[in-house]
Amino acid sequence: MSLYRPNPPPARDGVGPSCVVLAPGPWATMLEFLVQRFAGVPASVWTQRLTDGDVVDDHGQVITTQTPFEAGRRLYYYRALLVEPRIPFEAVVLWQDEHLLVVDKPHFLPVVPSGKYLQETVLIRLKNALGLDALSPIHRIDRDTAGLVLFSKQVASRGAYQNLFRARQVDKTYECIAPWNPDLPWPLTRESRIAPATHFMQQTEVPGTPNALTHITPLEVHGAWARYALKPVSGQRHQLRVHMAALGLPIRFDGIYPTLTPEGSADYAQPLQLLAKSIAFTNPMTGQPMAFESTRSLLPLP
Repeated sequence: MSLYRPNPPPARDGVGPSCVVLAPGPWATMLEFLVQRFAGVPASVWTQRLTDGDVVDDHGQVITTQTPFEAGRRLYYYRALLVEPRIPFEAVVLWQDEHLLVVDKPHFLPVVPSGKYLQETVLIRLKNALGLDALSPIHRIDRDTAGLVLFSKQVASRGAYQNLFRARQVDKTYECIAPWNPDLPWPLTRESRIAPATHFMQQTEVPGTPNALTHITPLEVHGAWARYALKPVSGQRHQLRVHMAALGLPIRFDGIYPTLTPEGSADYAQPLQLLAKSIAFTNPMTGQPMAFESTRSLLPLP
């Protein structure tokens, strides 16, 4: 008995197709399903995509506006944004071999497509520039954060690098600028449980078994501000920002913690003062130690 394997269409402009599997429902046509399933996309957009032949099933059959709905089929379509402003900062490739690519990311540029960002992301820019359709991030950092990100170039070896992060065998050091409090017991370790907050953009500390651990050490103090080294042992979403805010030391120019600012209010002159400064690990393909450091820096202490 052969195992069925879906056959998605190739990437377009560096962007792979999105996929939706059709559950049973009352729709007469595929168009009716897509319009209701993706209510945030205007019906006119789906009509145009189907007219242009931009929606296919896993057998390569083009779906039209009149194609009858059929539960169980798998549809592929290409996500597109009508307007996507250019982000005027570039990622830099620091090192690469046949398996791995090490990138130094600027502030404000997302790592992967999400929400209103598609082409203006590190992943899609690199795919298009380098012709690497299989490129995929091994880990991620926030759009607001600058610094080092590792990318896998081959599916076959990707798991070996991902396992390093799962097993906590990667030594990561961040730097940040935040208020100074001489009364805290420096250096210190913040350990807590982090979970989603009421607003989807935020995380928060909650009671329960800790799932986040960060070592925090002051590096430089200037009046009311300090530069810190942050060494996360775990990898919870927004972990460093949550831990610093919980200590009463929110990272400078943080638009999410402790107070969420309106979307679109980012100021290129005031980047979040958080930098993924260095990363070190043993290469699982060669057994050799590897270490990289960002060429970027934070603003001077106020």
